Amino acid sequence: MKVTAHAVRSGDWWSVDVPEVDGLFTQARRLDQIPAMVAYAGELLTDIPAAEFEVTLDYDFDPAARREIEEVKQLNAAAQRAVDEASRQSRAVVHDLRQRGLSVREIGVMLGITPSRVSQLGKDKATA
Repeated sequence: MKVTAHAVRSGDWWSVDVPEVDGLFTQARRLDQIPAMVAYAGELLTDIPAAEFEVTLDYDFDPAARREIEEVKQLNAAAQRAVDEASRQSRAVVHDLRQRGLSVREIGVMLGITPSRVSQLGKDKATA
């Protein structure tokens, strides 16, 4: 069962309501506790096993902080994409340079990485 847990900070706790299930209100000290709390409470109210609850968390918080959080999430996603692309290109370059007869030590010097990393990248290309 797909539900949305709406959380609002109330002192040291998060007050949570779930509009899809009549009467489902709960609270938690931490955001990461909310999905389990909602699933457990949902099971008590509906007889649907807790494991069958798919909980989406939506929390009300300071709008400026929410914008900053979203910006950081976008930056982290972009950074991960850049890391993935750098890894892909590194594997391709290592493969190409190995095909040209260069040693892992030579490639390591050229790329500024250890010979062990060159070997790893070469193996990754072979299995990719």
